[in-house]
Amino acid sequence: MQVTAQMVKELRERTGAPMMDCKSALTETGGDAEKAVDLLRKKGLASAAKKAGRIASEGAVGSYIHGGGKLGVLVEVNCETDFVARTAEFQELIHDIAMHIAAADPRYASREEVPAAELERERAIYREQAEASGKPPAVIEKMIEGKLEKFFAETVLVEQAFVKNPDLTVGQLLAEKVAKIGENIRVRRFVRFKLGEGLEKRSQDFAQEVAQAAAGH
Repeated sequence: MQVTAQMVKELRERTGAPMMDCKSALTETGGDAEKAVDLLRKKGLASAAKKAGRIASEGAVGSYIHGGGKLGVLVEVNCETDFVARTAEFQELIHDIAMHIAAADPRYASREEVPAAELERERAIYREQAEASGKPPAVIEKMIEGKLEKFFAETVLVEQAFVKNPDLTVGQLLAEKVAKIGENIRVRRFVRFKLGEGLEKRSQDFAQEVAQAAAGH
C-alpha cells in the first residue's frame, strides 16, 4: 500500500510522533495505521510525543567551540525540572546538540520556525522545476513535497541526521532521551558564530538578544 501524506498526517495527530517517524512506521507496516501506532509505541516515540505538551521551563544554555576558537555555538535546551537539567546525561545532550549545530549549520530549530514566505518561495521554485519535467500534475505534487522534505532535512535542526549517529535525526535523539528521562525536552533556540562573518541569523531571536546584550556592556 502506498503511504500518502494524509496517512502520515493522521498518524502524527494520533501519536504526536515526528512526521518522518510516522512515515517510516507506515512504510514498515505496509500502511497499517494500528500496527504503525504499535511500532511507534515500541520505539518509545509515541509515549515521548505525549510529553511534548508538558511545560519545559527549566534547562540550561550550553556551548561548543571548534577550530581553535574560530567557530562557536550557544544553545538553550529546556526540560521540566532543575534536577534533570543538572544531570550529566542532560549536560552531555546539550553538548552533543551544540556540536551538531556547529557541524551541520541548521537555520531553524523546528519546522514551525520556518517563515511562511520562505516556504512559499521554495515551493514556487520546486513547482517551476517540476512542471518543466512535463510530468502529470499528481506526480508534480509528489515531486514538490519530496523537495520540501529535503529542504527541511537540510535546514531544520530536529530534521537533520545527527552527526554522531546519522541513523538518527536530532528529533529522534530527543525523543529517545524524553522516553528514557521521562521529561519533555526541547531545543528552544540557538545561535552560531563564525569568526570573521559576524553574528549569523539563527533560531528565533537568540542572535538579536545576544547582540543587544553585547551592546549593553
